[in-house]
Amino acid sequence: MSFAMDLLLLATSWAHVLLAPYTKVEESFNLHATHDVLMYGFDHNTFSGAVPRTFIGSILLAWLTSPVAYVASQWGLLSTKLDLQIAVRLVLATLNATGLMLIRRAVCRRFGRPTGLMYVLLICSQFHLPFWMGRTLPNMFALFPVNLAFYALCDRAPHSQYPARRSADVAFALLTFTAVVFRSEVVLLLAPLAIQALLLRHISFMRLIRIGFFSGVLSIVLTVTIDSYMWNQWPLWPEMYGIYFNVYQGKSSDWGTSPVHAYFLSHLPKLLLGSLPLAVLGAISDNRVRALMYPPVLFIALISCLGHKEWRFIIYVVPLFNIAAARGAWWMVSRRKGGLFGRMMFLAAMGILALNCAITIVSTRASMANYPGGSALLTFNDQYADQHAVQVHISNLAAQTGASLFLQSHSPPYIPSMTAPATNDWVYNKTESLSPRDLTTATPLTHLIAESPLEFTRTGRWRLVDSVQGFSRWKWNLPRGGIAKVLEVPLHQWLSVLEMETNDQLYILERVK
Repeated sequence: MSFAMDLLLLATSWAHVLLAPYTKVEESFNLHATHDVLMYGFDHNTFSGAVPRTFIGSILLAWLTSPVAYVASQWGLLSTKLDLQIAVRLVLATLNATGLMLIRRAVCRRFGRPTGLMYVLLICSQFHLPFWMGRTLPNMFALFPVNLAFYALCDRAPHSQYPARRSADVAFALLTFTAVVFRSEVVLLLAPLAIQALLLRHISFMRLIRIGFFSGVLSIVLTVTIDSYMWNQWPLWPEMYGIYFNVYQGKSSDWGTSPVHAYFLSHLPKLLLGSLPLAVLGAISDNRVRALMYPPVLFIALISCLGHKEWRFIIYVVPLFNIAAARGAWWMVSRRKGGLFGRMMFLAAMGILALNCAITIVSTRASMANYPGGSALLTFNDQYADQHAVQVHISNLAAQTGASLFLQSHSPPYIPSMTAPATNDWVYNKTESLSPRDLTTATPLTHLIAESPLEFTRTGRWRLVDSVQGFSRWKWNLPRGGIAKVLEVPLHQWLSVLEMETNDQLYILERVK
């Protein structure tokens, strides 16, 4: 049973990678930094982003991917750069799935195997965590050590009041490292966990200070040494620079602000889906769960004080809420089935899981169609695979929605275990802010992946070759008579009630000779 639960976590994370293999702009730095380490390119110096990010996660990910890529290429499973991108994401997904597996084992030990099973089912039925844990956001690099810390703190006997001393040391060292190197907001999670540990006497004050000091100093030395060298700036501490830029200078507000209650009323329900009410029930029914929930709730309250809010800033607490939800779900399904209340509780728990799955299927289907840049560049590569000296300009939308360096398959560099195509002399141009006139008069360009064809085709110097569609919206395809008639629709036709609309978003153009 334990192996099956772990396999389900891994399979779910892999499925999301394989169903939606492309990436978006928020993933681009770490993805391209991993590309740089694997391929020895330097795209980060040209497209560096608003603030510098650490290379440490990308370096580790590239090192882990290298042997995987070599073995996969020997078995014929990896032959293109896109395959390599998928391998990179699968390795990251495996790391984060491993962190969730460890937490699952701690849950089984402390709360029982049935609660562990519910924990797995709830995670796998959600959308955001499984979908994003294989994506190269900085938060997903931070998620693995945070989950290791949660495992260290939660892994104890059912009625044990204290984690092992060494486990507490490891947990706070990992959280300090993560806050210093990967994501500074983790310090807002570290603080309530440390306060709780001090109040419950899980660790002494001087020991906590000593662990935090040594872990912090070593982490600072590591990130400053590596990132100063990689960015050619001395000294550079990326996360401290991010705090200065986003918090002290207030630049994060340039990306929008949200009301103080947004995390609790918008982002958390979106992340947890049906786990949210189950987590409340779990906290009510088990005092061990209540103690577990204080730090993540306080963390969300603290981070709510910042104006700019995104769901990914609180993704770290989803596993803890799922532990509480699993406890609540097990309470529901463990009621005696002989009475009406017990049967209703069982059906309600199963209904929540089914609703989670339905929302996840719809969200995944939309996400699969939401990367037109990746689809356009892959289509372009296939369509002109036999041509030499191709020079294509990639528009901003294409670059932001999947046209990553790993899709530049007809241009070096290549890893040693990969065979380069015969036509490997292409130029992929991502220069921004070029007008249609600039692109037309730039005579080396032979092709365009553009966001609108009309301003090019009407000049007579470009012809439209193909268009690529992307997700637009969902619409109800209700039978005549409205929602009341839905129940009369045969069960096998229910999927057609909700219809996905797509529209042309990118266009492939060729210069007229």
